Amino acid sequence: MSDRNYDVIIIGSGAGGGTLARHLAPTGKSILLLERGDWLKREPENWSVEEVFVKNRYVSSDTWRDKNGKPFQPGVHYFVGGATKMYGAALYRLRKEDFGELKHHDGISPAWPVSYEEMEPYYTKAEHLYQVHGARGEGPTEPPASEAYSFPAVSHEPRIQKPSDDLARSGYHPFHAPCGIILNEKAIPFSTCVRCMDCDGFPCVVHAKSDAEVIAVRPALEYPNVTLLTNAHAIKLNTNPTGTAVSEVAVNRSGQVETFRASIVVVSCGAANSAKLLLMSANDKYPKGLANGSDQVGRNYMYHNSQAVLAISREPNPTRYQKTLGLNDFYFGTAGFEFPMGNIQMVGKSQGPMYKGEKPLEAGLAPTWTLDRLALHAVDFWLSTEDLPKPDNRVTVDGQGN
Repeated sequence: MSDRNYDVIIIGSGAGGGTLARHLAPTGKSILLLERGDWLKREPENWSVEEVFVKNRYVSSDTWRDKNGKPFQPGVHYFVGGATKMYGAALYRLRKEDFGELKHHDGISPAWPVSYEEMEPYYTKAEHLYQVHGARGEGPTEPPASEAYSFPAVSHEPRIQKPSDDLARSGYHPFHAPCGIILNEKAIPFSTCVRCMDCDGFPCVVHAKSDAEVIAVRPALEYPNVTLLTNAHAIKLNTNPTGTAVSEVAVNRSGQVETFRASIVVVSCGAANSAKLLLMSANDKYPKGLANGSDQVGRNYMYHNSQAVLAISREPNPTRYQKTLGLNDFYFGTAGFEFPMGNIQMVGKSQGPMYKGEKPLEAGLAPTWTLDRLALHAVDFWLSTEDLPKPDNRVTVDGQGN
């Protein structure tokens, strides 16, 4: 191996790329892991609500454009570990039925080319690797699993245990959310995670969240055959002379373009940016971009259609680590509505500064309700359903590569 030639190049160090690097590291193959961003700095601001949610300290400065050409700043993060640095660490499996054809309110979700049974062993491996805490058999739509979770479910704090009990008494099936945190509730003095409020949406300054940097990239780098380049923005894939395989990756590092070669190149830089890279790699043989003879690259983009819902309770909600409860009773529909609706789970505990810009007083709240008081009485839910794969939901690039 030279400093330009590798067996495998992996573009992106997030949940996909970072995990793959960790899996391949023991093989002895020479592996180059390319990360567009840098290491996310460990600093007090990691847990500052103002810095993270108001000032967007860690959000990319990219400018994208919507279908009408209007510019916007996407909520993406370029760091070692990718989007997992900021995620809520709720690591759910898709349901078995999700892999088959499903009829939704606005159309058909086609069947996947692979089945749940084929994916199940990899779900199990991922859950063990990412130290997921959970309990089998609680949810009504839970798919079969070959093994138990390696770690027990994270307990509900008292204010969350109450709605869990109320839901169960009402005939629903609340369950403990599968949480990827490095927590030992039986020995808190020795636990990395201390169940703080600054988890969902925050980077973890003590590395207690099972993100791809902590769980995958750092362990992979303990192997001498794994090399990580940060601030290395992959801008084009070059093919061999016959155009039958990608052989090189052009990388922008501090304004200088360098080329790296490998027999296997893995594109794992996120849904939008992976499509962008393939489209930007157009050449004489592939004028519409690589792997795009069908004109489907960048199309059929699917997004998590999600909404936070705040229930304002008369009694305070002093919960700190709130993201422990899930509800899937409406996942595939309910009486009177036969179509899938999706998942309900708790979101990280809201804090006063998070509401800035949401105009809570215009929502009919009395002026005596300060933002901090509002947050104290909030019980926060996250409702999530899915897009259908529609061809006009797409990623495109302009002449400047945007």
